[in-house]
Amino acid sequence: VHAFGQPLHCFDADKIEGGEVVVKTMPEGTPFVTLDGVERKLSDRDLMICDKEKPMCIAGVFGGLDSGSTETTKDVFIESAYFHPTWVRKTARRHGLNTDASFRFERGIDPNITIYCLKLAAMMVKELAGGTISSEIKDVCATPAQDFIVELSYEKVYSLVGKVIPVETIKSIVTSLEMKITNETAEGLTLAVPPYRVDVQRDCDVIEDILRIYGYNNVEIPSTLKSSLTTKGEHDKSNKLQNLVAEQLVGCGFNEILNNSLTRAGYYDGMETYPSKNLVMLLNPLSTDLNAMRQTLLFGGLESISHNANRKNADLKFFEFGNCYYFDAEKKNPEKSLAAYTENYHLGLWVTGKKVSNSWAHADEESSVYELKAYVENIFLRLGLNMRNLVVGNLVDDIYATALSVQTKGGKRLATFGIVTKKILKAFDIDNEVYYADLNWKELMKAIRSVKISYTEISKFPAVKRDLALLIDKKVQFAEIEKIAYETEKKLLKEVSLFDVYEGKNLEAGKKSYAVSFLLQDETQTLNDKMIDKIMSKLVKNLEDKLDAKLR
Repeated sequence: VHAFGQPLHCFDADKIEGGEVVVKTMPEGTPFVTLDGVERKLSDRDLMICDKEKPMCIAGVFGGLDSGSTETTKDVFIESAYFHPTWVRKTARRHGLNTDASFRFERGIDPNITIYCLKLAAMMVKELAGGTISSEIKDVCATPAQDFIVELSYEKVYSLVGKVIPVETIKSIVTSLEMKITNETAEGLTLAVPPYRVDVQRDCDVIEDILRIYGYNNVEIPSTLKSSLTTKGEHDKSNKLQNLVAEQLVGCGFNEILNNSLTRAGYYDGMETYPSKNLVMLLNPLSTDLNAMRQTLLFGGLESISHNANRKNADLKFFEFGNCYYFDAEKKNPEKSLAAYTENYHLGLWVTGKKVSNSWAHADEESSVYELKAYVENIFLRLGLNMRNLVVGNLVDDIYATALSVQTKGGKRLATFGIVTKKILKAFDIDNEVYYADLNWKELMKAIRSVKISYTEISKFPAVKRDLALLIDKKVQFAEIEKIAYETEKKLLKEVSLFDVYEGKNLEAGKKSYAVSFLLQDETQTLNDKMIDKIMSKLVKNLEDKLDAKLR
């Protein structure tokens, strides 16, 4: 095998019933035990080497347990054959086998070398093992292998190579590669390519061989060549911004991951957010772990987290850029085969474990979903999107225990982020909480088309800070307070921040206390008490009216 790439099979001659070897197919479902001791059910499309009574070997793939040679074998029968690559490949895949023999047969071996290799093997048995050759060679050939006939045009050689190669050089190269010149004209050659060159059946294959021997380094590529891969406009802008955001995240301690777009369809069983019916399934998957295209980046990241956590590396911050794929049966169109399929580019962020651990200067601190929220908001800011101009709301989703969504005022979802459900984490054997953010990069690029970055001087006038302690209902979120505040004062209010939350005794049942800070600044003048009090009164009134808030 290793000397010539020709697989051989060695049978125990005493186990061949009736002294006959027959090549045929067996009925569907016929049981057959292979050399590895596994019983397999044969297909009626599996080519078998049989004796008079039973199958002995799956042709070109794997031998049988009952007919194989053992330590007690005295006489051997050696088989050297050529099998069709397609038949061998289909049989090997059908039974999940990948042997040295199938590897070579699938790729096409030299059909004219079988007898030479058989003779060589017999001579080695005689020389090295003291055997005796006891029979003539039996050669059964259904159809002799034919050379591949290729018409090679000199003009096509010049156009594909990009240089005029001398005719004598072309002829010298093809003959040195064992191609026979059967006819020659001023325009080109007719070549007979040997059957073992299964990868050379067209003129372009021959030209590739010529260029390989001639030398790629001997062909100059014109400096005026215009590449069709040149990226301009929005695509170029998107790539630049991806690098910008990636650098920002790496600076925050993130590591970039790249997961396979192929995933396990079982992850999506019973899901409402990403239902199984929307999966792009593979027609011929390598395994059940890689049988569908991903609908979300989430599961790939959780696989990476699980892999790291199992190796004592549980404090992680990951990000990934990648496509997600969707199938919609309702959009099927016989005239447009791709109408039912779509893909979207996404950015995923994962945060889990401790934010600070084993530090002399700081007590251990767990990561939180608020930390993730800051990373998401900073990405929006870096892209030039002001969070005030976006709509942030609660999200009910079966991948998050609690989550928020970020949308444009036109209703286009830009991002979701929150705490991944315990059910999903359990499926990946992850103990720590995982915080996940999914940003729709394609929609983000659309949202920033009209964004213009402008620069202003830092204000010469001082900012003024005012704090309010608000008694509000437990269900009210800070985002609602922030939204009402910015709607109340759009010009002078620069920042709203939460600096204390209190729940417990001395408060009414179902209430909580928020301590909120408001930063006010005028770009043109110094604010006086009268102006500040007017704005704060208006703020308090709106918070009282809309949230039933009370000052403490």
